[in-house]
Amino acid sequence: MHRGEYRDGGGVVLDDVMFVVFRGPKSYTGEDTLEISCHGNPLIVRRILDDLIARGCRLAAPGEFTQRAFLGGRMDLSQAEAVMDVIHARSERALEAANRQLRGALGRRTAAAVDRLLGVVARVEAYIDFPEEDLPAEDQAMVEDGIRSIAADAAKLRATKHYGDVLRGGLRTVIVGKPNAGKSSLLNRLVGYERAIVSPEPGTTRDFIEEQIMIGPHSVRLIDTAGLNPSPTLLEGFGIEKTRERIEDADLVLLVVDATQADGYTVDGNVISGDAPTLLVKNKVDLLTGTNDRGAGEQRPGNEVRVSAKTGEGLSELVTAIAGFADRLQTDIGEETIAINARHAAALAEVERCAAAALEKLKTGEPMELLASDLRGALHAWEEISGKIDNERMLDQLFATFCIGK
Repeated sequence: MHRGEYRDGGGVVLDDVMFVVFRGPKSYTGEDTLEISCHGNPLIVRRILDDLIARGCRLAAPGEFTQRAFLGGRMDLSQAEAVMDVIHARSERALEAANRQLRGALGRRTAAAVDRLLGVVARVEAYIDFPEEDLPAEDQAMVEDGIRSIAADAAKLRATKHYGDVLRGGLRTVIVGKPNAGKSSLLNRLVGYERAIVSPEPGTTRDFIEEQIMIGPHSVRLIDTAGLNPSPTLLEGFGIEKTRERIEDADLVLLVVDATQADGYTVDGNVISGDAPTLLVKNKVDLLTGTNDRGAGEQRPGNEVRVSAKTGEGLSELVTAIAGFADRLQTDIGEETIAINARHAAALAEVERCAAAALEKLKTGEPMELLASDLRGALHAWEEISGKIDNERMLDQLFATFCIGK
């Protein structure tokens, strides 16, 4: 690092700056790089940029430095994607997962799977390309076990996509219940201010309201919906239809009921449908007395929390329950937490498809050339994740394993 004056092409001093020279290949991109740190005045920044452009420089395209780092072999494609995940992380868990991927967690898993698959491909292609060599008897069971192992690795990694979606977009938590159960009051209490209009008049919420908040180390998208009125007006009906749509996309449903009402737990079962788990939230516990505690002795399936959206009673227990649910979405695949994105999931699905096709060909006794083609498809799909597709590696593995031509 060097301190000095920045002079433009005409010799005019524009600022007192710090110059830092990074010599390749140890720089971010792997190339020789010069960084100039000037004072933060936008006018100074603009004048220095204008001078650099006048000297023949150009502005970098979006993501160009990371692209250069990838092309220069400084990182694989999954690490390059992690750079953007780090920048856009909205929660502690998302930042932790992004940093692990940036340090190569997914790349290491991919590299290990590719190495194992190369061994299977090498074994299959050796019998195709060198039938006259003195090779050991073909072991179909070993090939089959290898293919199944690769497919299992892909399936296990692909199962982390849901958690990856939650980390990147937030836990989609839909608040549902009857009119006047206190859904909007609960939203306001969790958000910390009056986000939704609260009124004793049923049907106040006609459309859904969404807010993103932090609950523990997680980002949570809270969605308040129209009350589930069994006899809605035309306008309420439109709101309830949108409620159904939100439930279908939910990661978690908070079913809010009025703990003081005898029929508070009865909700149209046709509306509360979908794959998302449901957390029962008994609201208005501040109004309960010994004579109207309707739910005190009831046994409800699944988890439940007793709260008062008015006073805040039980709110910490609700927050803990939501954070605990988000933690349980994490798929255990070893020491490192990995949460893939949609591109990775598509590649892994292709690995599983190719592996299934290869197993079917192995079972029916089809030509080994067709089996090898499926395995190469799986290999290509695995390497799409890291962006490193190198068919020469397969040849190296083949000759090293079988010592052909020794």
